[in-house]
Amino acid sequence: MAKKPYYMTTAIAYTSGKPHIGNTYEIVLADSIARYRREQGYDVFFQTGTDEHGQKIELKAAEAGVTPKEFVDQVAGEIKRIWDLMDTSYDKFIRTTDADHEAQVQKIFKKLYDQGDIYKGYYEGLYCTPCESFFTESQLVDGKCPDCGREVQPAKEEAYFFKMSKYAPRLIDYINEHPEFIQPVSRKNEMMNNFLLPGLQDLCVSRTSFKWGIPVSFDPKHVTYVWLDALTNYITGIGYDCDGESSEQFHKLWPADLHLIGKDIIRFHTIYWPIFLMALGLPLPRQVFGHPWLLQGDGKMSKSKGNVLYADDLVDYFGVDAVRYFVLHEMPFDNDGVISWELMVERLNSDLANTLGNLVNRTISMSNKYFGGVVENTGVTEPVDEELKTVALETVKKVDAKMNELRVADAISEIFTLFKRCNKYIDETMPWALAKDEAKKPRLATVLYNLVEGICMGASLLESFMPSTSKKILAQVNGTKRSLEEMKDFGLYPSGNKVVEKPEILFARLDVNEVLQDVASRFGKAPEEKAADEEKKDGGIDIEAKPEITIDDFGKLQFQVGEIIACEAVKKSKKLLCSQVKVGSRVRQIVSGIKSHYTPEEMVGKKVMVVTNLKPAKLAGILSEGMILCAEDADGNLALMTPEKDMPAGAEIC
Repeated sequence: MAKKPYYMTTAIAYTSGKPHIGNTYEIVLADSIARYRREQGYDVFFQTGTDEHGQKIELKAAEAGVTPKEFVDQVAGEIKRIWDLMDTSYDKFIRTTDADHEAQVQKIFKKLYDQGDIYKGYYEGLYCTPCESFFTESQLVDGKCPDCGREVQPAKEEAYFFKMSKYAPRLIDYINEHPEFIQPVSRKNEMMNNFLLPGLQDLCVSRTSFKWGIPVSFDPKHVTYVWLDALTNYITGIGYDCDGESSEQFHKLWPADLHLIGKDIIRFHTIYWPIFLMALGLPLPRQVFGHPWLLQGDGKMSKSKGNVLYADDLVDYFGVDAVRYFVLHEMPFDNDGVISWELMVERLNSDLANTLGNLVNRTISMSNKYFGGVVENTGVTEPVDEELKTVALETVKKVDAKMNELRVADAISEIFTLFKRCNKYIDETMPWALAKDEAKKPRLATVLYNLVEGICMGASLLESFMPSTSKKILAQVNGTKRSLEEMKDFGLYPSGNKVVEKPEILFARLDVNEVLQDVASRFGKAPEEKAADEEKKDGGIDIEAKPEITIDDFGKLQFQVGEIIACEAVKKSKKLLCSQVKVGSRVRQIVSGIKSHYTPEEMVGKKVMVVTNLKPAKLAGILSEGMILCAEDADGNLALMTPEKDMPAGAEIC
């Protein structure tokens, strides 16, 4: 029977420069999903690529003294190199400078113009070059671009416009009828409340102030607006033809099963893109998932901030699979994750070297020491064996359930729960004690067999996330990768197999201070400055003590977990954000003075700690019905207080 097709894409990477680890996270996340879907039996087609047109590229090429094509060729090559370095299994790497893509974009533009969806006019507004977007004065935040926070410039030019409002009611109905279309749900609420329901403006889809773009075929002084060019890659890359001659592959794969994108571009993928597709008479993708950001410290990575980490630098220290593990495991489903050199070392030592590496090494070493490497199931069981088997079999089910919801971090955690249970099993059965009594050797053999079997199952599940490590583990225990179907049973490891004589160390522990010192010397920050930073960090902060209170005083305050479902800047205020916070079944409006630390987009979807019985008050004329709690360091930097584990909105904090 033919496999069911599964078409998934990443956003195409913008070729303005080398991608940092936050950009790289997306391709690794997508790869883990693609690999797992293949394990589930799907015929996966996984597309990624590069977005190569626009004014920003034209300016950067001029600064570099090369043509725009020479510039994007170099950057696209670098992006592809990093995607390959990270062991990603994409099926196609599309470039928007590909001739077949450019030809289709021109035909799409002409079709939309001929059917009256695109018309000619003039655009006057405030333009952000990095975002390639026009904004009105009311859309700015503190006079700057609402998307990236950079300066905008007044601009007026002849342009073509797409009639967005014509399709908006149809899109609203579609989103309401297909709750799975936009994920996580917080992204859907943001799009509906902030953009669709207030009313869509017509969209500028051409430019005349620069040349590096796809020319409009019937009006060549215009070049196609970057989003109409970039978004259509999802159909042109699989053989869409605007004249009705689309390829067999297109008919097989479209509509896409999953567009995986960053939360900062979800508006373009859930409003502009669906409307373009409606105008073309094509079905909409089944799901758009807006993943959170991977942050460096307390902010989004950007070269202008000087807080960028690159995948190849991290790989030099930790290896490909350790970096893959970190970015996948540390990123929550709908909240931002944080990366740093210190956290990388901590995770490598605790999870990869201790929990996983030590388990494999101990098991192989004991098998060699006590049985010459032969692993045999003698059938001498005890109740504790059943507990291990149950955890192993349940892990397979739990991982599958989590991956069906795209909860990749949770799926990896389940696999490591199995590895931790195997380590506990060693402590419970004490193989070294069994080995002292010859009569207990059969029991010892079964213990080691169960450990090898548990490791094989865990390693097989790990393949989608850490493919190289999975292969290494299975090779060391002389096992084969199991399918999901095969892992419905425990005990498939061939009794009598022999493990390798000398286990390879999968992950070597690192000294965090040595790593930080080496990083400082390699990447420009003086070791003594780093040491001063660490001393400041380790020393903590002393604040002025307030008068003591009793438990009764504390009991008067009500703290609950709240989920931010919408957020916007308070106009004419440099400090305030206004958040809509779901607490239980009620939505509270809370005004907070944190605009300089968080953008509205960063706030949406976060779980926060809220004082819910604070007397309502007006701030800048806006009613505030509670307080969101933050921590503040000596430099005035703020961080939202969030629950360590995912808790439901309304949960009491006690």
